[in-house]
Amino acid sequence: MSTPDQKPRFSIWRLIPLFALAVLLAYGLQAGWLEELRPRTIADQLDGLQMYVQMHLTAAILSFALTYIIVVALSIPGASILTLVIGFLFGWMIGAPLVIVSATIGATIVFLVAKTAIGDFLRARAGPFLDRFATGFEEDAFNYLLFLRLVPIFPFWLVNIAPAFLGVRVQTYFVTTLFGIIPGTFAYAYVGGSLDSIFTSAQAAPAFQACLAEEQTGVRAAGSCDLPINFGNLITTEILIAIIALGVLALIPVVVRRIRKARGLRAE
Repeated sequence: MSTPDQKPRFSIWRLIPLFALAVLLAYGLQAGWLEELRPRTIADQLDGLQMYVQMHLTAAILSFALTYIIVVALSIPGASILTLVIGFLFGWMIGAPLVIVSATIGATIVFLVAKTAIGDFLRARAGPFLDRFATGFEEDAFNYLLFLRLVPIFPFWLVNIAPAFLGVRVQTYFVTTLFGIIPGTFAYAYVGGSLDSIFTSAQAAPAFQACLAEEQTGVRAAGSCDLPINFGNLITTEILIAIIALGVLALIPVVVRRIRKARGLRAE
């Protein structure tokens, strides 16, 4: 029987979910999933995707939901373009909730895998600095995670995994992810309604046309050119400011608690 002071032992069985994700990722890379998520590839398939959605709406919703869950769970680049595509195909009223639920499920899967496989083990053996940092983070985990979800300072995949090593509870992680990604997701899904115009503009860009010319002359490999789309520039400044403001609001309770705690220490 273990005591509270005993550190959890490492078990090879904990690595099975992590190994399963690694195998699925390796298969996806071999099968060309990254190629399928390139803007140029999606632009070529956009009409076909629209027809598929019109003919098989329920199957399309389930297919895109599963695809989004896998992309997030495996930390594959492409969530931004998928959000735009879903917003275009289903509209922002259906597309945004679809992305929010799917992204939350995918993020929770990778969080649980990381936490179960090595998170608890490493946390128990963390040095004093990391242990103090994790303890401080854990005290206000809800507000910190909500801020990180609202304001995309760090990559989405990093925010998915890092809390697993900081002792964050699953319930806290799930709720902050679910609600924290709402503003940004709705913004991207709304912008996705103009995805065909975005693709048309990118296809007419001089840099892309010059790249295509090099493909035709053999200077570049066929299909190596991709559409020059800067996803970070698709959200207007006004929307970005509003999202940042929400993130700042999420940190206000933390600041208030810190001030009260400091005053309490001085009073003693």
